[in-house]
Order: sequence, then C-alpha cells, then structure tokens
Amino acid sequence: MEGEGRSSGLAKSAAIKLSEMGEKTKRLGTAMKDPHQQRRIILVIVCVALLLDNMLYMVIVPIIPDYLADLESEQSEHVHLVMHPNSSANSTMYKINKNNLDIQIGVLFASKAILQLLVNPLSGTFIDRVGYDIPLLIGLSVMFVSTCIFAIGENYATLFVARSLQGLGSAFADTSGIAMIADKYTEEGERSRALGIALAFISFGSLVAPPFGGILYEFAGKKVPFIVLACICLADGVLLLTVIKPFSNRTRENMPVGTPIYKLIMDPYIAVVAGALTVCNIPLAFLEPTISNWMESTMHSSQWEMGITWLPAFFPHVLGVYITVKLASKHPHLQWFYGALGMVIIGASSCTVPACKTFGQLIAPLCGICFGIALVDTALLPTLAFLVDVRHVSVYGSVYALADISYSVAYAMGPIVAGQIVHNHGFVQLNLGMGLVNVLYAPALLLLRNVCQMKPSHSERDNLLEEAPQGLYDTIRMEERRAKKKGYSSAGNCLPVDENGFDPFGAQRSLSEESSGPEYT
Repeated sequence: MEGEGRSSGLAKSAAIKLSEMGEKTKRLGTAMKDPHQQRRIILVIVCVALLLDNMLYMVIVPIIPDYLADLESEQSEHVHLVMHPNSSANSTMYKINKNNLDIQIGVLFASKAILQLLVNPLSGTFIDRVGYDIPLLIGLSVMFVSTCIFAIGENYATLFVARSLQGLGSAFADTSGIAMIADKYTEEGERSRALGIALAFISFGSLVAPPFGGILYEFAGKKVPFIVLACICLADGVLLLTVIKPFSNRTRENMPVGTPIYKLIMDPYIAVVAGALTVCNIPLAFLEPTISNWMESTMHSSQWEMGITWLPAFFPHVLGVYITVKLASKHPHLQWFYGALGMVIIGASSCTVPACKTFGQLIAPLCGICFGIALVDTALLPTLAFLVDVRHVSVYGSVYALADISYSVAYAMGPIVAGQIVHNHGFVQLNLGMGLVNVLYAPALLLLRNVCQMKPSHSERDNLLEEAPQGLYDTIRMEERRAKKKGYSSAGNCLPVDENGFDPFGAQRSLSEESSGPEYT
C-alpha cells in the first residue's frame, strides 16, 4: 500500500509538472502570435547572428598567426638545418618564410570579405525572392559548418576553406538579418533604434572577440573558442526554427518583386550612401592589419597592449549609436548631417594616429574613429530603407546586400592593400590619406538633405519612380500597410501622416484605383 501511495504521488507530481510545462508552452505560443513580441525575438535572433559573425571574423586575429607560425616552424625547422647548416643561410631562409607567412595570413584574412563581396549580389536577389527567414537560416547553417571546420582544421588549406565559407554565410545572414529588421520595424524612429541595437552587437562582437579568442587559445587550446561559437550559432538556429518557422511561412508569396541591385546602385542617393559606408570603414579596415607592427616598432608595445588596442573603442561606438538614435528621433531631417559629422571625426582622428607616442595617447584617436563610424552607420543604414520605401519597392534584400558590399570592399582591400601602402609610402601617409578621403567625401552627403527633410510629410514615390506604379503591386502593398497600421497602431508602428492630415499612401491608393479601373475593385 505504501508503495502504491508513493507511486500515485509521483504520478501526480509528474502530471502537475507536465501541466505547468504545457501552460508555459501555451503562453510562449501566444506570445509568438503577438507581432510586437515576435519582432522583439526576431531582433534578438538577428543580433546574435551578427554578433557571431563579427566574433568569428575577429576571433582568429590572435589565434591564426601564432598557430600558422607554429605549423610553419615545425615543418621547416628540420629541413632548414639539414640543407643549410650555417646560421647566415638559416637567417635568410627565416626572413623569406616570414614574408611568405605574412602574405598567407593577409590572404586568409581577406578571403572572407572577398567571397562575401562576390556572393552579395546573388544573395540580395535571392532574399528579395524568398523573404528573409530562409536566407538567415542558410547563413547560420553555413557559419556553423565554417566554425566547426576552424576548430578541427590543422593546415592552411583547411583554414582557408573555413574562412571563405564564413564569407558565404555572412552574405546571407548579415544581409537578410538587417533587411528583416528594416521590414519588421517600419516606423522611422523604431527602425533607427532597432538598427542601432544591431550595430552595437556588431561592434561588441568585433572588439571583444580578440581578447576572448586570445585568452581561450592561451589556456584551453585552438579548438575551444570555435566550439563555443559553434554552440551559440546552433542555439540561434534552433531558436530561429522555433520562433519564425521559415519553411511554413508564406506571408511574402504575394509581395511585389524587389528592385534589382543594379538599378539601386544607379540611384544617386543610394550610391552616395553606399560610398559613405565604404569610405568611413576604410580607416578601421586598413589599421587593423597594420597597427600592431607600427606599435611594436615605434612604441615598443607589449603583446597585451597590442591585443586590447581596439577594446576601449567599444564604449564610444555604443555611445555614438545611442546619441545618433536620440538625435534622429528628435531631428530626423538631419540624418545626413550626423553622417557627415561622423566622417569629419573619422578623418581628423585618422590623421592624429601617427602623432601618438604612447599606448595611452593612441586610445583617443581610435575611439574617435569608432565613434565616427557609429554616427555614419546609425544615420545612413535606416536612410537606405527609407530611400527604398519612397523611390523603389519596399523590399530590402538588395539594398542591404549593397550595404554589405560597401563594407566588404573596405575589408577585402584592408589586409592586402594596407600593408603595401605602409611598405611603399609609410604608415603616416596611409593615415593622412584615409583621413583626407573621409573629410573630402563628407560634403557629398549634402545630396541627402532634401530627401531627409521630406520624411515627416510626404512620399516622393510618384515623382521619383522611373516606371509608372503597377496597380496590382500597389494594391497588395496598400492592403498590407493597412493591416500593419491596424495591428501596430498602439505602438505607433504605422505610416506617418503629416500635420495637414495628408496620408501619402492614401493618395497613392486613390491614384492606383483610378488607373486600374474596375478590374481590381
């Protein structure tokens, strides 16, 4: 009897626990149906994906050069001693091998950005056709495979394949993630805040990865940092499958086809923004592979100082994102000015770098560069989505693929071109050139002044589209926007109506109905 009572008690407790788990699952399912809760979780998923991509991009900085140097020395030490027993020949051979190793490391670092640059035009078109969730899942899957290959790779060829695969995954994950944020957050203020949060995660991943990788590599070996990142990537992919359910989502089947990327780059406003994103990232991309050698030769910096060079810059970058989001919410018509100011700050800080004589002095201009990049990115990334809204079709895959191409151009050139410039002209000339380019490019953002001033009042779509509006596409889009307006009216996530009561898409709807006639009514 006592055993039966004990069994029934256990059964009751198990039933209670199952009931509690069922209620939690039900509450989670209800929360997933709430559009506000769902887009917050989507923001978390995208931010984790961006964090992982940038951590994987930078985590190899303290690991791979040392690891490849150890492999090179193990393979060549015995051969050198047998073939060249005298010390002078060994010294010459060592210098040749070191130069070859530097070239190999530069190509390895640049391979990710180069492949990303090549794949982005295709990934942008693919994202416009199938939506944002499936490409994000593809990107996370490729990044997971790439990270696992990094963990088990024991020769240069394997590491090169892993690095290139990461570029392939980034072309899908980064572009679709940023485009998904722009699609879910349609109100300009909310969109700027959401993209600002994503940029903060990008910055955190880039700046915290080198010390994270260096510490784990020193005390736990090469595999551990990549295994940790692979586990996080796997968890993010599972969360994506659970929350968004990409293969069962058919909400975008009737959406209009996005504007091709070649038409977007011909848009002068988008071209100016893309150029600014490339130019503002050149100092960071060119300094990362060259500043350590310069610090060692001019400041005699220690290894730990070179390892944490960019870590203090994380805080001004986040500060720049926060300030720009706040200013943009109060003065949205000055987005172009925030970007131009950021480029001037980047230029001045870049010119100041060669004048630094100590590690403490160097922190200030590096913080200035990252602060300026935060201003430019936070101001111009939402502007890209706005330009697509008013001048093209509100599908964001190709335009953010173009933004990713802009970043990739800078980071593909950095590891290869920067070293040659330093070797031929010097570190001072490199920084002065980068600073001058940023300052000279800043006035180009004046082209955006009139466009940004039109944000609060009306849409330019009718006046600026190259082709006449398509009645069916416009009707579909208007219906979706009306549904969104009803669903998000409490949060302000709806289209702006100016102070005179003018509804831009209401006017567009009237024009569409008149032009389409009774066929669509």
